[in-house]
Amino acid sequence: MSGFEEDDNAAPIQGFSDAGYGQSYPEHYPGVREPKNGPLGPPLTIREVARLIGCSDWTVRHRYLGQGLPHLRSGPSGKLIFYRDQVIAWILAHQRQQKGGKTL
Repeated sequence: MSGFEEDDNAAPIQGFSDAGYGQSYPEHYPGVREPKNGPLGPPLTIREVARLIGCSDWTVRHRYLGQGLPHLRSGPSGKLIFYRDQVIAWILAHQRQQKGGKTL
């Protein structure tokens, strides 16, 4: 006998289930993970986008939105919401399309 058989004197099981094994929080997973603010990066205001690009709010609104700068509007007349990774990707793609050394 191994001595591990069930015994009336044994302590009761504490209610642990095998469903709890493993990691329960994705941020603890050591593999590839999404950025903290989601797959699009943190949300930015029009002022933050202007600072990122290096221009004024007016230029973002009147020039770059018309050129396809990705954004969301929070309502029919609501504020504009941009996502950092989308803005950066748009800038890089837009710069590749430019000819003759022009910048944004």
